[in-house]
Amino acid sequence: MSKQHVEHHKTAASHLEKAAHHHHEAAKHHEAGNHHEGAHHAQIAHAHQLHAEDHSKHATKHHEEIHG
Repeated sequence: MSKQHVEHHKTAASHLEKAAHHHHEAAKHHEAGNHHEGAHHAQIAHAHQLHAEDHSKHATKHHEEIHG
């Protein structure tokens, strides 16, 4: 596996960890009744999930090219 594709896996994992953090923050804010701040963190979490998906697709594409 190339170094670039390893980095796609690592970057995807990093974005998923960040998404999880922001989901936890969103839950805390919603629970406290601060829905505006909760929605803000939910949007950030969603963006990290989208970035993770993109990196995951790049890594998967490489696996498909090698392993058909």
